[in-house]
This record gives sequence, C-alpha cells and structure tokens, in this order.
Amino acid sequence: MSTRRRAREYVLKALYAHEQGDPDDEDVLDGIVESGTLDDKGLSFAHILYGHVVKNLEDIDHYVERLAENWTLQRIAVVDKNILRIAIAEVEYLPDIPVKVAINEAIELAKKYSTLESASFVNGILDRVLKESEAAGENSNKKPES
Repeated sequence: MSTRRRAREYVLKALYAHEQGDPDDEDVLDGIVESGTLDDKGLSFAHILYGHVVKNLEDIDHYVERLAENWTLQRIAVVDKNILRIAIAEVEYLPDIPVKVAINEAIELAKKYSTLESASFVNGILDRVLKESEAAGENSNKKPES
C-alpha cells in the first residue's frame, strides 16, 4: 500500500473523530498517526491534507451539497462524507495530485471503509467534480464554488 494511501486512511479516521466532536484538530490526527506506520513524507502529506480539509470545511461542505443533488450533508453517511471531503480537498487545494487519482483513491477508501453502494455514491459525486474540472480546463488551487 502506498504511503499516500495510508496517509489518506489516517486522515479519514481523524476526520471521523473530528466529526464526533473532538475539539483539538491537530491532536486528533497526531493521536491516530502515532499508532501507525507512516514515514516522514506520509506524515507530512497527512498533516497537509487534514489541514486543508479542516481549514476549508465549510466551503468543501457547500461544494458537496451542491454536487449531491437531493442529499443534505446530514443524510450522507459520516464515512462517505469524509471521503468526499478528502477527495475534494485534494482536487481543490493540492494541484500536484491529478483529479483522477484523487477520485480513484476516494473510491478505494469507500470500498474499504464503507459499502459497495457507498463506493458507487462517492464515484457518482466525484464524477461531477471531474467533469467540472475538465470543463474548467485545469486542476488548480481554486476555492470550491458555493
């Protein structure tokens, strides 16, 4: 398993803890990563990715709600919502990661940590992200539309 994939898994776990109301964002990730095996590059990536998600949570959530027609954030399973947040943060704030890679990684997370139906749901929403990205003709550090 790649270092970045493991880092994404730790970020997913930290976001789940954050969603459950743990007040100290950095300590949540540090506590989860402590028990794992990430090298320095993976640890750095996890902190950067987690930081982007938490810092831009409101914008990312508006983006998810816009893309998930007929779904509110409250109706989306916590794991699926956090997988979407991770993928959107990668697409919007980490230009070195191709959109298709972010989407494929999100689908793999959904398959591993959620259900087959969830993987299809995540894929459907992120397919809209890909289409918007392709329509914009770029994979840049732009702020998600609200």
